[in-house]
Amino acid sequence: MSLATSEHTTKAFDFDLRELKCMVAEMGGHVEKQLLTAIDALIRNDKERGEKVVQADATLDALQHTIEEKGIATIAMRQPMAVDLREVVGVLRIANDLERIGDLAKNIAKRVSALGSEDMPRQARRGMTHIMSLAIGLLTDALDSFASGDGEKAAAVWTRDNEIDLMYTSLFRELLTYMMEDPGTVAAGVHLVFCAKNIERVGDHATNIAESVYYIVEGRTLSEERPKADSTSLMRVMPSSAPSSAH
Repeated sequence: MSLATSEHTTKAFDFDLRELKCMVAEMGGHVEKQLLTAIDALIRNDKERGEKVVQADATLDALQHTIEEKGIATIAMRQPMAVDLREVVGVLRIANDLERIGDLAKNIAKRVSALGSEDMPRQARRGMTHIMSLAIGLLTDALDSFASGDGEKAAAVWTRDNEIDLMYTSLFRELLTYMMEDPGTVAAGVHLVFCAKNIERVGDHATNIAESVYYIVEGRTLSEERPKADSTSLMRVMPSSAPSSAH
């Protein structure tokens, strides 16, 4: 390969990578908006807003598909090596996690219609708002670490998922007490438990993104297993007939 050809290939790869990063940033913005709208719909019991989140998920799916196709084409055409290949693979992993977070936002929004007209208890409303703010904060910081190529910030995000796990455990127990005190609230309570679990899983995917960023920047994975504070399982305390999936 001549020097001129090599320079052209390098410039073409750099252009492709910038495009991929821009699309991931766009996708991240959409995901954050979906989460904010979903929790607002849940708190306000706004079925119309919930339906908008469900419908908008197709945009995220299409964007993730475009990123995947472009990433694979970039690998095939540019044949990047070492750090360059690592960046493309990392981008594809991040886009996949963002798509999964979008699915979780959609799952929450779908529960709004299932909840009926019953108002959420004030304490649960505060808890849901708090855990979602933690999850969105984690996601925002993970995306910022990606945009700035900051491995140290990514590692810090990776350790903060524990806060969301603790909040989920507290909220789970609160909702369980709410259901035990008034059997008529069990149906709504179970929906809220699954919403809380979906938010907790947003935190998991945000830390996955942080892991990918660290891998891109440092060229190695975070060595220790991420600490998990959530030891609560719905299936341990609910009857065996209770639903086992948040989807």
